[in-house]
Amino acid sequence: MNKKFVEAFGKANKGMRPNFMAVGGYDGMRVIYEALRATKGNGGGDALLAAMKGQIFESPRGPMFIDAQTRDVVHNMYLRKVERKEGQLHNVEFDVIKDVKDPGKAK
Repeated sequence: MNKKFVEAFGKANKGMRPNFMAVGGYDGMRVIYEALRATKGNGGGDALLAAMKGQIFESPRGPMFIDAQTRDVVHNMYLRKVERKEGQLHNVEFDVIKDVKDPGKAK
C-alpha cells in the first residue's frame, strides 16, 4: 500500500515524495469516509464518532486502529536510517515497534 501511495502521490504532485503530513491527511480522510459509509451519510457528530471508534485498517504507514476507549490512533513505529538512493536521501526502515499508543497517555 505504501508503494502505491507514494507512486500516486508523485504522479499527482509533479514527482514530489509524500511526507508524514500527506499520509496523515490520507488516513484522516479514510477514517471520515468509512465513518460516513457506516452511518449511511448521517453526518451527526455522535454517530460519526461512534463509527470511528475501533476502526481497523491498513494505512500507507502500515496496520492501524482507532482505540475504541481513548479514540487515539495506534500504529507501528518504524526505526529508520537515512541512505542516499538514486541521488536522493531516503528513510530506510531497519526495525519496528508494534502497536504504539500515545506515550503521553500511558499508565
